[in-house]
Amino acid sequence: MEKGLIIVYYGNGKGKTTASLGAALRGIGYDFRICMIQFIKGEWKYGEIYSSNLLKPNFELIVAGKGFVGILDDDHNINEHILASKNALGLAREKINSLNYDTVILDEINYALKLKLIDEDEVLQILKAKPYQVNVIMTGNYITEEILEIADLVTEMREIKHPYKNKIKAKKGIDF
Repeated sequence: MEKGLIIVYYGNGKGKTTASLGAALRGIGYDFRICMIQFIKGEWKYGEIYSSNLLKPNFELIVAGKGFVGILDDDHNINEHILASKNALGLAREKINSLNYDTVILDEINYALKLKLIDEDEVLQILKAKPYQVNVIMTGNYITEEILEIADLVTEMREIKHPYKNKIKAKKGIDF
């Protein structure tokens, strides 16, 4: 039985969720079972919602968040975001420990940590207690020293250039 890894994709650059989906696609090629829990994304429609249906039964996507916190169209109070993130963390614990998945992706969990929507100690407990063979991938624009220490692989996505700065809107199939 191979050791499962704790992988973190973080930083201010684009590509964190995309990298985790690439790992999922690679794993599905070997008949891995993948679960992705989205901690922040919620009410918008984006490509992975649609494509995940094409990857069943090997891929399960759970949209657990209420949407991005504090942006222009956020119509939820902070307590709703906190409750959604806590529920997502409970699901994460359940899915990781179920042994039904080879890889569990915790999308935007690092952002939920930065916003204090969930407790870092609880996240660390889940990671330290994960079954030996399960891979956990964490994404989000932030990382704590404790997560950095426990992770096996950490990649920082750093923005060099972004079309948004040239007033180019997000592109369907590329950004969402």
